[in-house]
Amino acid sequence: MSSKEKNLSEYKVSEVGDMSDKKFGIIVSEWNDDITSALKEACVNTLTDHQVDPSNIHVAYVPGTYELPLGAKMVLTQHSPDAVICIGCVIKGETEHDRYINQAVAGGIMNLNLVSGKPIIFGVLTPNTKEQALDRAGGKYGNKGVEAAVTAMRMLGLEVAVKGGKKKIGFGK
Repeated sequence: MSSKEKNLSEYKVSEVGDMSDKKFGIIVSEWNDDITSALKEACVNTLTDHQVDPSNIHVAYVPGTYELPLGAKMVLTQHSPDAVICIGCVIKGETEHDRYINQAVAGGIMNLNLVSGKPIIFGVLTPNTKEQALDRAGGKYGNKGVEAAVTAMRMLGLEVAVKGGKKKIGFGK
């Protein structure tokens, strides 16, 4: 579903379990800072709205979106968070640089997911224009930072379900 069909800030609170004992890393790209700062703020606010202690949220900054996977790996290694949220924004320009950056970052984040066994969330906007980015950083489509935080918390809930918690997933009875 595209963000034109869904507000990125809307979610069912019941889909997020108890996060009071969880630790999160947030890696933020400084490129397009006006957008990534809004995404980070919404992300942090969403986590604290779900009883995540602010001292359990480690925020680190990298120069650009391309550096997000390495920043996430560093935070994983140094701070051992339960989940890491990568926040960035790559706006389409006159060349195809955005495609190369977005593919590299998506692949790097996916690899970290698989290697670490922890949720590493792709909270990267990939819009064609700055206006589209602003629409998704607190504008008419909500805020992708909220969606990224909720995704991290839901993935931690999935981990509980897979380990034999009370929630069921998939096609089970």
